[in-house]
Amino acid sequence: MAASIAPRCSPPAAIVIALLLGCCSLAIADGIQDQAEQFFRSGHTNNWAVLVCTSRFWFNYRHVANTLSVYRSVKRLGIPDSHIVLMLADDMACNPRNPSPATVFSHKNMELNVYGDDVEVDYRSYEVTVENFLRVLTGRIPASAPRSKRLLSDDRSNILIYMTGHGGNGFLKFQDSEEITNVELADAFEQMWQKRRYNELLFIIDTCQGASMYERFYSPNIMALASSQVGEDSLSHQPDLGIGVHLMDRYTFYVLEFLEEIHPASQTNMNDLFQVCPKSLCVSTPGHRTDLFQRDPENVLITDFFGSVRKVEITTETISLDPNLAPQETSHAVDEVATEALKYAEQLPVAQIIHQKPKQKDWHPPGGFILGLWALIIMVFFKTYGIKHMKHIF
Repeated sequence: MAASIAPRCSPPAAIVIALLLGCCSLAIADGIQDQAEQFFRSGHTNNWAVLVCTSRFWFNYRHVANTLSVYRSVKRLGIPDSHIVLMLADDMACNPRNPSPATVFSHKNMELNVYGDDVEVDYRSYEVTVENFLRVLTGRIPASAPRSKRLLSDDRSNILIYMTGHGGNGFLKFQDSEEITNVELADAFEQMWQKRRYNELLFIIDTCQGASMYERFYSPNIMALASSQVGEDSLSHQPDLGIGVHLMDRYTFYVLEFLEEIHPASQTNMNDLFQVCPKSLCVSTPGHRTDLFQRDPENVLITDFFGSVRKVEITTETISLDPNLAPQETSHAVDEVATEALKYAEQLPVAQIIHQKPKQKDWHPPGGFILGLWALIIMVFFKTYGIKHMKHIF
């Protein structure tokens, strides 16, 4: 009887099969890792924003409007006030020269009030100093300071820092009394990195010679944008005859217009932000720096900095909803929407406002105009007829 012999693989064949299996497992693992990296495009779990206006006085109205416009955009995209540190060097809404008290407009047709009803200013007036700004960044805040004045970020925080004001080559003025240099700012960012206070940082500055402010940066994971190159001025935009000043700066105006098209689920990336204000629109030459940033800007979503990470809770339990309650809640919500006043973040989008025609304002003669007109008529009468004809009038 012939014995049955089980087939066996030769040693070389076994090695080949083992190698193939190893390669397949590595490919599967790499595929899973790629999918995970694609899902978690950024390693951050929370977002913060530090928005700074460094200018005082009525003629710097546009700098306050710049900051409040960015404030409005980041709130609309989901960053709450508890994660925003807002610093305004002057209160334009309550300025005696403001013809519309409690408002700050960013467009000349007076449709978009960026001050709104729920603005939370954390540092105002003389609290906006170089020292306080650096303390906010580095976390060196006195123990007596409230939570709203603190940047409570960590190594999983993506931070947006926006600054606007008057500057020059390598410095930005604070309230016309002091200035912060690009070296001081770079050292503050390095302290933040050493203290693990950020994951990624986006720095935007709208000022003259703004690019000089990011030349000295040396800390990792920083992306920087500026409204003008060294030797260039950052120009204003939207003059308003009623208020008597410019309402915004050009660079921030077009950035705001761009952000109005962004929604929390938008896939727009940072490369699109780099192109929002070419020299033909800004007159100055906007600049950006990405060599310190580890990710490709094409893979960085706008909402990685201007939006907020949503907290998601996964549950395996079944939640039963009463279908009879749904219509009542829906109708109640509709009634609330119908009766509630227009909220801050629900105002008309800027993209629609820009293309609207300005409202025709009713003309009223300036003070003293009627009195001056009568005086002119009487002078002409006396010069023509003399005082002897006065008896024919009375």
